[in-house]
Amino acid sequence: MHELSIAEAIVERAAETARLHGGGRVTAVRVRVGELAGVVPDALRFSFELARAGTALESARLVVRDVPALARCAPCGGDFAVGSPPSMWCPRCDELSRELLGGRELEVTAIELEEASG
Repeated sequence: MHELSIAEAIVERAAETARLHGGGRVTAVRVRVGELAGVVPDALRFSFELARAGTALESARLVVRDVPALARCAPCGGDFAVGSPPSMWCPRCDELSRELLGGRELEVTAIELEEASG
């Protein structure tokens, strides 16, 4: 389950961000996960719970925003959902699309901090 190594990297990055910004407690980490990223969002959430244990992120939430896979068809100009299993065939004109607009994302978009007291 590679989601655990991803969750560990997220925890490390968030903890480092907190240190660089005065040591405030991390309250939430927001991530975007594309439908084609090869990451199961529920497995990532579970892995985050394990990875944060005993760290400065002990009570932090992981907020996952799912990003659908979308493609654009060059011949007809339409955008369409790639779906699962993925298909790059345009449902309007039945041409093969080569332009993926989104769905491979795996990125931390925000690390929310509580201000350090003192």
